[in-house]
Amino acid sequence: MADANRADGPITIKKYANRRLYNTATSSYVTLDHLAQMVRDGVDFVVHDAKSGEDITRQVLTHIIVEEEAKGDSMLPLSFLRQLISLYGDSLQSMVPSYLEQTMKAFSGNQDQMRELMDQAFGANAALKPFEEIARQNMAMFENAMKMFNPMAASGGEGTSYGGTAKSAPPQDEGDMEEMRAQLDQLQKQLNELSKRS
Repeated sequence: MADANRADGPITIKKYANRRLYNTATSSYVTLDHLAQMVRDGVDFVVHDAKSGEDITRQVLTHIIVEEEAKGDSMLPLSFLRQLISLYGDSLQSMVPSYLEQTMKAFSGNQDQMRELMDQAFGANAALKPFEEIARQNMAMFENAMKMFNPMAASGGEGTSYGGTAKSAPPQDEGDMEEMRAQLDQLQKQLNELSKRS
């Protein structure tokens, strides 16, 4: 049924004033959890306000992320959230969506390779070598993303803190790198868990 719906285009979900979500393809009410599972299953959908007809897909998807984060399975580091918020209204804001989209596409491309190598690692330690190489590539990708979010800090120049006062950016030490590696590992674990559920 999902395949047929995908062939005809995205499924329309209507959101009513009482916050209820109605799937027009199945003629049934659904929850945010249902929509999250549809995303994991690759089912395309759009959400419209039932009264105005406005496309509110972005707001609903953002709400799903908020709900997932509230469950305790946090995937977005605090530093990333702060940097993202600081870019709203910034001159770089228009560049961020396409940059994030390309970064996640690159990460998704490596994701399948990482899963394969993790499966191989159960029986042979030699498989860890190429896995480390992919992890290094992903680390470089995220480091570049962080530099783009805070170019002044990346160049070692003056930057503006979140409180609004200018200060010198501290050099990135080994502890920061270890923290980023730990966050990447946690992100991969959560991606693997999501793939097992789907």
